[in-house]
Amino acid sequence: MTNIKAVIIFFSLAVLIGPADAQNSSALKLWYDKPSGDTWENALPIGNGRLGAMIYGNVGKETIQLNEHTLWSGGPNRNDNPLLFDSLAAIRKLVFDGKQKEAERLANKVLVSKNSQGQMFEPAGEIHLSFPGHDDYSNYYRELDIERAVSKTSFTAGGIAYTREALASFPDRVVVMHLTASKAKSISFIATYSTPQPGVKAATTASKQLIFSATTIDHEGVKGMVRYKGIAEFKATGGTVTATDTSIIVKNASEVTIYISIATNFNNYLDLGGNENERAISFFNKARVKSFSTILKAHVAAYQKYFNRVKLDLGTTEAVKLPTNERLKNFSSVNDPQFAALYFQFGRYLLISSSQPGGQPANLQGIWNNKLRPAWDSKYTININAEMNYWPAEKTNLSELHEPFLQMVKELSVAGEQTAKTMYAARGWMVHHNTDIWRATGAVDGAFWGLWNQGGGWTSQHLWEHYLYNGDKNFLQSVYPVLKGAATFYVDFLVEHPTNHWLVINPDESPENAPEAHQGSSLDAGVTMSNQIVFDVFSSVIKAAEILHKDAAFADTLIQMRSRLAPMHIGQYGQLQEWLDDIDNPKDNHRHISHLYGLFPSNQISAYRTPQLFMAAKNTLLQRGDVSTGWSMGWKVNWWARMLDGNHAYKLIQNQLTPLGVNKGGGGTYNNLFDAHPPFQIDGNFGCTSGIAEMLMQSADGAVNLLPALPDAWQEQGSITGLKTIGGFEIIQMEWKNGQVKKVVIQSSLGGNLRLRVPNELSLTGMNLKPASGKNSNPFFQVTETPDASISPKATIALPKLRATILYDIKTTPGKKYTLVAK
Repeated sequence: MTNIKAVIIFFSLAVLIGPADAQNSSALKLWYDKPSGDTWENALPIGNGRLGAMIYGNVGKETIQLNEHTLWSGGPNRNDNPLLFDSLAAIRKLVFDGKQKEAERLANKVLVSKNSQGQMFEPAGEIHLSFPGHDDYSNYYRELDIERAVSKTSFTAGGIAYTREALASFPDRVVVMHLTASKAKSISFIATYSTPQPGVKAATTASKQLIFSATTIDHEGVKGMVRYKGIAEFKATGGTVTATDTSIIVKNASEVTIYISIATNFNNYLDLGGNENERAISFFNKARVKSFSTILKAHVAAYQKYFNRVKLDLGTTEAVKLPTNERLKNFSSVNDPQFAALYFQFGRYLLISSSQPGGQPANLQGIWNNKLRPAWDSKYTININAEMNYWPAEKTNLSELHEPFLQMVKELSVAGEQTAKTMYAARGWMVHHNTDIWRATGAVDGAFWGLWNQGGGWTSQHLWEHYLYNGDKNFLQSVYPVLKGAATFYVDFLVEHPTNHWLVINPDESPENAPEAHQGSSLDAGVTMSNQIVFDVFSSVIKAAEILHKDAAFADTLIQMRSRLAPMHIGQYGQLQEWLDDIDNPKDNHRHISHLYGLFPSNQISAYRTPQLFMAAKNTLLQRGDVSTGWSMGWKVNWWARMLDGNHAYKLIQNQLTPLGVNKGGGGTYNNLFDAHPPFQIDGNFGCTSGIAEMLMQSADGAVNLLPALPDAWQEQGSITGLKTIGGFEIIQMEWKNGQVKKVVIQSSLGGNLRLRVPNELSLTGMNLKPASGKNSNPFFQVTETPDASISPKATIALPKLRATILYDIKTTPGKKYTLVAK
């Protein structure tokens, strides 16, 4: 009788779970019960930092859309405009005189070079696999397993079960697809290549390889100079492989492994002397002799070296049994905490897949693009978007993957010296609001967008952040000239405000926004974001010079100039002013809220240190509203986390994790969980991953703050491992229950004082736990004092009501772990 019951129960569960769920044994999978069709944003991304591919998962005609990280239009070029300097004094005067529109008209005549507005990240084409007799199919399932970085498609046709697995191998630098069937000699297809690129030579070889080669296109007067070569081979077990002039024909195979190698002649932004043929053949020859199982094993190991460092458990509900697109549709109205955890880890997956040491940084679309002329050229917009890509890097334990961006900053510091000299007659280096693979540093698009000149200042802070997390003085020594150069530009470029006598940037602008009082012009002097960036640049160089025992006189100059910067202003509506003048419109819901840079990613605004500025920032967030473009909502998750308001941060996650078209007037998320501006921009994915980390742990405000913004939806219980903090601490393990820390294990890599801010009393295993007192003695946690705000007499500012927390100090030793448990 017991055995009969067991069989009945097992059968019932099998019926309940169904075939798709039975395959979905891992929680960390995006999975679907329908193919992508022709929609690129339904396809699933794989990548290894050099190659990217989108796997459509279509049954009758599979598509593998390809990218290579250095495949860009154009070639080495500069886009400085020396005419700007001749008009700089006149532009400044017009701005100070309140004639911003006139200043913008003049700037448009002299700012943007007639050369390139920036080059484009280009697709490498598509490989198509056409399968006869697969029109009728059942048991369809496809997935992206982000624990293994492998995509899979499976279905049944003609009574035969077919499976396709695809990956972009990290060790082998190739894209591989493996096709199998439940019945021998059942795999037949025709493989062809297509591309939107003009002038591509595609053919087959005597050894039955599909090859393609070309030179990328000219763009805006810059000659295309990137040569590339692609090779695809179809290794079959059983059956036959034949070729026509343009196709490979596989018949009656039992299994097939497809190897795809692509390479270019790109060495660096000044050197295109590489041999694309030798490179592509070298990667290809090393990979093709390996079985799929061998490649798979090495690939998973290399990927998991990064991915497995962080694990997040927010709990699981019945919602996980639905396909990913249905979970996305339902997320704002059901309890599905695991979907937020999946999205968090998907962001880490995307960064691992699109940014590897020695490669190019993740661009506006990471490493995935199928258009010859993508939106915004799929380049690097550095007035927010490119920086946002790397917000998760340090805190989610992917520090090595920050390297491509940090290397780009170093290269920009070299290219930007000429721009600073030519356009502003300044020393040091600078960048405007966009760059590309050629490290263009001149202005693009027009004065409304392009006269923002803080790209060097902001990007340089990533170098400082990397040091704060890792404490490597050799690294700091190596990048100090870059940090100093960014500060030197401001030393030369800052001017005195004629009435307030602060040092300000002029011409200046708050990215892509314009107050009504300026007749639609973005130009101004001393906007809040720029003042905050200059404050950070000066502060980091002052500290770096002290750590390295150098440049005392220069550091003193920066200290004196920093004291003359304009303070932040609280305006008549209780808002943090975006501009020096109190001209914000409380009904403005612009996607850029750039003046909250001081709240995040900077730490100038704090609930504990600057309560009035903190409340002003909150008022600004409330006035701007929640729903916006996808990336903007990603930034807002971080801001509300810094507001210590987990429920509002969670509301933003729900808004962002909404199918595109639902949020009226805003963005959302595509079915494959790509962020939708729209169109696709990957920064929103990375921004939200960073925001979720900030909800669980923060370390920028002088202490390691555990569970600072835990929403009600995650209160009951949860755990996370592997988050990193400033000062070289790692949260080896943290468990919580009913909103309180149950257990936390922290490892110190650098030693020094660990100051913990926690929501409940803890005890320290094997040691006495002491309440914190005074300033944190750990130099990595020393926070520069924020100047007092200038407050409008019309403003009403209430002090924040903060939940009670407890501060502990623990003296740590490098390499040692510390275990704390709830009392």
